[in-house]
Amino acid sequence: MTLMTFVYLIAGLVLLVAGAEVLVRGAAKLAAQFGIPPLIIGLTVVAFGTSAPETAVSVQAAFNSSGDLAIGNVIGSNIANVLLILGLTAVVAPLIVSRQLIRLDVPIMIGASLVVYALAWDGSLSRLDGALLFAGVLAYTGFLIISSRRDKSAVAEDDEFAKEFGLDEPAKPYAWAINLGLIIAGLVLLVTGSNFLVESAVTMARALGISELVIGLTVVAIGTSLPELATSIMAAIKGERDIAVGNIVGSNIFNLLCVLGLASMVSPQAINVAANALAFDFPVMIAVAVACLPIFFAGYRINRWEGLLFLAYYVAYTVYLVLSSTGKPFAEVFGEAMLGYALPLTAVTLVIIAGRAWHKQKA
Repeated sequence: MTLMTFVYLIAGLVLLVAGAEVLVRGAAKLAAQFGIPPLIIGLTVVAFGTSAPETAVSVQAAFNSSGDLAIGNVIGSNIANVLLILGLTAVVAPLIVSRQLIRLDVPIMIGASLVVYALAWDGSLSRLDGALLFAGVLAYTGFLIISSRRDKSAVAEDDEFAKEFGLDEPAKPYAWAINLGLIIAGLVLLVTGSNFLVESAVTMARALGISELVIGLTVVAIGTSLPELATSIMAAIKGERDIAVGNIVGSNIFNLLCVLGLASMVSPQAINVAANALAFDFPVMIAVAVACLPIFFAGYRINRWEGLLFLAYYVAYTVYLVLSSTGKPFAEVFGEAMLGYALPLTAVTLVIIAGRAWHKQKA
């Protein structure tokens, strides 16, 4: 692996993050000029924008017939979002979990994970599969818009979002042209950054003898999750601890439905899903999503010890990927220990904790 490969990798990540930020701000302000309410913009433009790096990379990888990289990016991002980002954020400050998140969004995240797993079970994701997933994200977004309009408590969020993006400021002359220019610039940065990242990731995988799937699950996944990391930690520091959790859950839903949906639709042929991804990485992603339910339900918060538990699992998962990619004999035993003992034991513990919390609420 040459120095230039590493430089292209870093440059790709920087361009992706910058492109997503520029695109979201330009699109949000342009939408506001057309009279679209700030809350609707937040549920559509910004929601899609936070997944823009994952979308750009996975679509580019699928278009270049690097299906393992596209799949690995989504699975790895979803695992990193919960275990790494929520873990780090909870260590910074214990997080508050809203009841709506537990009753609606987390079950949708679990359901979307299971649907993607079922569609990929035959070893591929076709264009029809992608269309079904993308239809799911449109339905989910439409539901959020309708329910938010009925929710009176959303007015405060509406004002807060408008202030953050400057949507309540009077539009300057030719502002539409400036905002359109920001959108174009953001798209150019995203496309350029995804090209750099995909090419350098493929080169790195070949040079190190590691599969594109593993590179997608680790380096690329963490890189494309940087916007979520920054947003969640800043929200926790500012005291907006419920926003940090909602940001992660929403991003995971969009990754599964929107990112994989678009990637499958633009791919020249059906995206092949590796057997080891079906056997290990998909189950881990689903287990992580399911684990959110009892953790979030137990007291409607994520404590520091739970954040540390998340981080420990992410380290263990990454260690397994490194060991398995290098052909170490310990990797298989380590993976079986995670799936056969550690995850089930943790699941039982979390169910007991959630049961006790539910019993206290009923008492």
